[in-house]
Amino acid sequence: MLLDNNSLRSKNKLLAALPTSNFERLAPHLELVSLSSGQSIYEAEEPIKYIYFPDTAVISLLCTMDNGSSVEVGLVSQEGMVGIPVILGDDITNINIIVQVPGNGLRIDADIIKTEFDRGGAIQDLLLRYVKTVYIEVAQCAACNRLHTLEERLSRWLLTVSDRLNSNEFPLTQEFISQMLGVRRSGVTVAANTLSKAGMINYHRGNIKIINREALEESSCECYQVIRNQYARLLDNSPQHNCD
Repeated sequence: MLLDNNSLRSKNKLLAALPTSNFERLAPHLELVSLSSGQSIYEAEEPIKYIYFPDTAVISLLCTMDNGSSVEVGLVSQEGMVGIPVILGDDITNINIIVQVPGNGLRIDADIIKTEFDRGGAIQDLLLRYVKTVYIEVAQCAACNRLHTLEERLSRWLLTVSDRLNSNEFPLTQEFISQMLGVRRSGVTVAANTLSKAGMINYHRGNIKIINREALEESSCECYQVIRNQYARLLDNSPQHNCD
């Protein structure tokens, strides 16, 4: 589905941060797509044909072991893009990427993004700083998964999903959460019950609602604020922002 430029710019914060001249070269090639829950965007060792800029969808980057177990190593929604290896000179991903929360997104041929990136200037600067931001997030989450309690990690993760969706309510099953956090489902059940009994969240039939955000932030580890601040810094220092 083709949209006008104003509609396209409102869909993704990374695209919206581009200067007008850069965005107008991309706009004719952007396609609105519907992304369903559990949909595979890329499989490991699969060529990347499209770059995705999510809007209302949330996409998980999963590292999967030989025994089939997996853990989330990244989370992408309206603040970013999926397909980073392309701008770094590779067209193969080594992780599985699936839709966690259904919604819409914009996609574009990977070769077009690579061409624009290689031109240098504002788009290259923005995307390289996005890569740095993702690197910091992955490093922080690796430390978080090793050093913090499941209750702290679950709080951090729910707050992050809420921020990416701009909503305090979203569909997520405990089975999916356990896969994302790399823990047993029974552990998620215990942690979710603790947060629920404390009046922070309400969980019912695969739907989670944050009902006391301030308390949930206090329950979370410091990693939530570190990552949140880094993404705010990325967008505050965007080329378009600097030109205003």
